[in-house]
Amino acid sequence: MSQTLGNTRVDSATTLTRRDGRWIDGWNPEDAVFWAAEGRGIARRNLGWSIFAEFLGFIVWQLWSIVVVLLPNAGFTLSTTESFWLISLPSLVGATLRFPYTFLVARFGGRNWTIVSALLLLIPAGLLGIVVQNPETPFGVLLLVAALAGFGGGNFASSMSNITYFFPQKEKGWALGLNAAGGNLGTAVAQLAVPIVVSLTAALTFNLSFAGWMWIPLILLAAWGAWRYMDNLSSAKADFAGAAAALREPHLWVLALLYIGTFGSFIGFSSVFPKLIADTFPEYSTFQVGTASLSLAFLGALVGSLARPYGGKLADRFGGARMTIAAFGLMIAGALSLLLTLELNSFALFLGCFLLLFVAAGLGNGSTYRMIPNVFAARGAATAGDPLTVSTQRKGAAALGLISAIGAYGGFVIPQVLAAAKNASGSYAPAFAGFVGAYVVLLVITVLVYAVPRASLAGHRI
Repeated sequence: MSQTLGNTRVDSATTLTRRDGRWIDGWNPEDAVFWAAEGRGIARRNLGWSIFAEFLGFIVWQLWSIVVVLLPNAGFTLSTTESFWLISLPSLVGATLRFPYTFLVARFGGRNWTIVSALLLLIPAGLLGIVVQNPETPFGVLLLVAALAGFGGGNFASSMSNITYFFPQKEKGWALGLNAAGGNLGTAVAQLAVPIVVSLTAALTFNLSFAGWMWIPLILLAAWGAWRYMDNLSSAKADFAGAAAALREPHLWVLALLYIGTFGSFIGFSSVFPKLIADTFPEYSTFQVGTASLSLAFLGALVGSLARPYGGKLADRFGGARMTIAAFGLMIAGALSLLLTLELNSFALFLGCFLLLFVAAGLGNGSTYRMIPNVFAARGAATAGDPLTVSTQRKGAAALGLISAIGAYGGFVIPQVLAAAKNASGSYAPAFAGFVGAYVVLLVITVLVYAVPRASLAGHRI
């Protein structure tokens, strides 16, 4: 293949071979001529449908965060502990599924697994619509259906793994940032749309069922779009050796801890925000806009999602460690302000403090994730010449998936901590005091390990 660049005709060494099932052989995005002529268009098409499928995955993953708040109106009576288990269990299952999902793209193909993972969302969405029809549904059944929503949480890992194969190194950051932000927005859309649709269908007997059923046409569209327009790359290979080497790297566990603090806080607070508003300020739980009910809880996930790409961009400019330190500083300010103003019973202050916390967590998501390849590159420089060392690029790529999985466990931990505080003291204040302490510890770790030059990182600041 050749292309005219300026007045010069340049030949490309890349020749694609297409096989049945939309398999592509010979993919090489690092070939600039091929990328400009054909590769970029194919990659962007796959990215668009990947974002859509992952967006729906996040919606299904976080459906119970808003459904739990609406269950009392449907005749359900749940204890605080039961409510928080329904909220947190999808995060636990989703985080665990991210480990195998990371490798399934290489096993089945990105297009094929996107179709399967999208169709799996029909199970929790459809079953939710059934189990909420009867207030006598056993809690164990509700818990099982909530657990199945974890399918949506696993989608992030396979989607990110798939997209990383399509783009050249210089464009991976932006592509992965768009993919991640598009997925994260699903949480905000679920919390915005479900109360509106449920209230507008209030004339129907089982209108809460639409919280699950309303997404089924979009899920089918995502599966069809993946089947019709996405591709499988034969060059996508599962790197189990790289993953094993990354797991033996101490910095993986330090970065995973930081990511629990940033992304774990984002997904954890996103899932409990509707419940916290309903418990603390029930009069502000929903607002009537005409005949529709609107919950302001979606604002938290929205601002956090929009902040994530900027966290990565600012990390590129000022350094990942500096931006992560700043993010934890803002998270400390947000959580401490919330703790100090809870007794004032001001919804405006409550909302403002939480939005600061969400923005800070979103910035931290982007900056911490951006630190991962830089840390592993520095480790590569520090261990250069060791013939037994697995390549830096392989370990760094594997670490991205592993850290995203570990960080998602924060979505389970935060609701459980809040539930424990509420049951023990009747207040959420002790939990926020604990969060302030945890963020202080994480800020200090970031300063000591990544802001100060260290021999283990070849003297680099991250």
